[in-house]
Amino acid sequence: MKMITEGDLKLLIDKDKLQEEIKKLADILNKEYQNQELYLICVLKGAVMFMTDLSKSLKMPLKMEFIRLSSYGSGFTSTGKVNAVDISLPDLNDKNVLIIEDIIDTGHTAKFLMDFIKHNFKTKSLKFCSLLDKKVKREVDIDPDYHVFEVDDKFLVGYGLDYDGYYRNLPYIGYVET
Repeated sequence: MKMITEGDLKLLIDKDKLQEEIKKLADILNKEYQNQELYLICVLKGAVMFMTDLSKSLKMPLKMEFIRLSSYGSGFTSTGKVNAVDISLPDLNDKNVLIIEDIIDTGHTAKFLMDFIKHNFKTKSLKFCSLLDKKVKREVDIDPDYHVFEVDDKFLVGYGLDYDGYYRNLPYIGYVET
């Protein structure tokens, strides 16, 4: 498979629009969790940029945890199988938990993680937040409680999303024609 370059990318969501919409989501979360503690569970590596920017606008006391899951091999498509690389979490019993993900497409990773937390903890609340929602690819009956953008079936890179480990550092989201 040919390596893509930044020149191969077409702009989907620019830096300013990303920040503007993330701030709107933070305003919603600030109202919902006002005067409550919140645990953000970031799914590495893709969601780290989103969680970092989102958390800067959150006003409640919060703790950040990080887990590593994967459903992508090399290339442009999800394998459909979730690989729990590192899923060690603190005691989340009686806590407000918000899972932060970069993209929900087939839904397998989201369902795996929601089921894992429900099975292992009795949380006060458990919600799923995704920067991007690719409903057209959904194979599992699950939807995020919050999402910032709904996207079409394109291979997306930038702002945490990668191609073979590259391009996570781009301040915008682009796509590759496949």
